[in-house]
Amino acid sequence: MIIESIIIAIYTIAILLIFMYALAQLNLLFNYISAKKKDNSLKFDFSNPNEVPYVTIQLPVYNEMYVMERLLDNIAKIDYPQDKLEIQVLDDSTDETVQSTLTHIEKLQQTGLDIKHITRVNRVGFKAGALKEGLEVAKGEFIAIFDSDFLPKPDWLKRTVPYFKNEEIGVVQTRWGHINRNYSLLTRIQAFALDAHFTLEQVGRNSKGHFINFNGTAGIWRKECILDAGNWEGDTLTEDLDLSYRAQLKNWKFKYLEDVETPAELPVVISAARSQQFRWNKGGAENFRKMMWRVLKNKNISAKTKVHGLLHLLNSTMFLNILIVGVLSIPMLYIKNEYEHLKPYFLVMSFFVLSTVIFFICYWVMYRNIYGKGIKNFMGYIGMFFVFFSIAMGFSLHNSIAVLEGHLGRKSAFIRTPKFNINNLKDSWKNNKYIKKKISAHVIIEGALMLYFGFGMYSAFVVGDQGGDFGLFPFHAMLCAGFGYVFFKSLAPKF
Repeated sequence: MIIESIIIAIYTIAILLIFMYALAQLNLLFNYISAKKKDNSLKFDFSNPNEVPYVTIQLPVYNEMYVMERLLDNIAKIDYPQDKLEIQVLDDSTDETVQSTLTHIEKLQQTGLDIKHITRVNRVGFKAGALKEGLEVAKGEFIAIFDSDFLPKPDWLKRTVPYFKNEEIGVVQTRWGHINRNYSLLTRIQAFALDAHFTLEQVGRNSKGHFINFNGTAGIWRKECILDAGNWEGDTLTEDLDLSYRAQLKNWKFKYLEDVETPAELPVVISAARSQQFRWNKGGAENFRKMMWRVLKNKNISAKTKVHGLLHLLNSTMFLNILIVGVLSIPMLYIKNEYEHLKPYFLVMSFFVLSTVIFFICYWVMYRNIYGKGIKNFMGYIGMFFVFFSIAMGFSLHNSIAVLEGHLGRKSAFIRTPKFNINNLKDSWKNNKYIKKKISAHVIIEGALMLYFGFGMYSAFVVGDQGGDFGLFPFHAMLCAGFGYVFFKSLAPKF
């Protein structure tokens, strides 16, 4: 009974942590619904040339053969007074794109655009190091940052810079859009997850003054804020989250603009999505380790903001809890049917299915705002929700390894996400030279977990004396499908 007791204890703790996270999401939903839609913020008057501040746009890039030309041509269309605009291409590339990028920049310089090509002899600090080095010579009072797969609209600066009239604001962050949302099931799932973050979570936190994060791109910083917060640091894989928390702990305010969309391209190959997920989830855990005590000890923020902040930093750790609950749910099925006296415990634990109901409601509000109301959209949402949850659980092993490495302080290099310049089904990614082709050991374990949860489905038919126990059957079916999708996609991306 000792082993059974340990399983029950670990399973219970993981279930309770997921429930706590669900309650936090529900609170963010209430915040989102009650958020003021009318914006009475103080703004710069751009009709007065004296109020138009100097802006530097930073473009941190690394081996971006397929999107570099698109990026530079798009940035050249930004509508802002040329005498108040500087563009820095922070190029850490190690391949032939260094020369092709320089050639393209020289053409743009001939149009009168103030655009500079800045290279380094090494990649110390990775993206954070490049941003920091560029900042040393940046002329702008405000620093806009775009990753290579982002395509800001011409009026982007005119819609974001005016909010800095309020001298307390250190960052203005915009919502990500997705130019290839409907390319495949993989891109639709990623868009679904990101939409939840950029509506429910960002608005829900920002509207009540809780900490949010600059998302690494599609946002603009006050230079003074970056320096006051201690500048960019490369000791975590998510330098954006790190600097965001350090800035807000120094009382800088962040402004999130849900109505300003910045289009970008989603990874279309699962290896690229894996790289991105690993970096984000490990970086989140690293920042929890780095920021936890700073948040708890800070006397200038409320208890509620501290709770939301810690849960925000623990976002990625939910994958570990999901994996634990999934793996232990099969032995729990057998324990349930072997020990009659534990039935009251399982009745209580069934209450926590409410977590799924909460997520379902929260994400529906997000989905409805994007696609609209109506029974047809609602039925589409139901399918997308369960597909999303299945595939998210399928990523839980990969992301849990990232989380554990982050919490344990194991360092790793900044692995960039390959870009593709793919907008529709006719575009091909097969010859992309940056794609990781080696299959990791994680993929084999994911295949084994697919079979394991298939066994869980079989177990529903054979446990107990009453003809089976099907309470966990849907859960195991989703886990089997999710790990199966990730496994087969990783073996054969075309599948």
